[in-house]
Amino acid sequence: MLWLKAFHIFLVVSWFAGLFYLPRIFVNLAMVPAESAAERERLLVMARKLYKFVTPIGALAVATGLWLWLGFDFHGGWLHAKTTLVAGLVGYHLYCGRLLATFVAGRNERPHVWYRFFNEVPVLVLLAVCILVVVKPF
Repeated sequence: MLWLKAFHIFLVVSWFAGLFYLPRIFVNLAMVPAESAAERERLLVMARKLYKFVTPIGALAVATGLWLWLGFDFHGGWLHAKTTLVAGLVGYHLYCGRLLATFVAGRNERPHVWYRFFNEVPVLVLLAVCILVVVKPF
């Protein structure tokens, strides 16, 4: 099980790297002037490739997390809270895909400041999950 745990941690770190960077690309996309088609296209290519790359990594992170959960006798409120946060993170990931689709279609209506705040969500989730897993406060 230690190998599984190590692989799970690696996948989670990799997934979070993508979730930290993809919304940052959205910030840049929201700031691109209308006349900068080449810059916009370059950022869209980066965002599409990153989303396609981290989606299976996120799925594997969730799958290995479930495997760990079912393989051990975990219990306590901390686990339910962590599971809820992970479910929210999956929703966040999927919502990033929808936001990417709006950029690809040229229909973004949100300012770059909104994306700057949106970019902080996974940071807060990661902090909360780390505290729940290590401290197990309840």
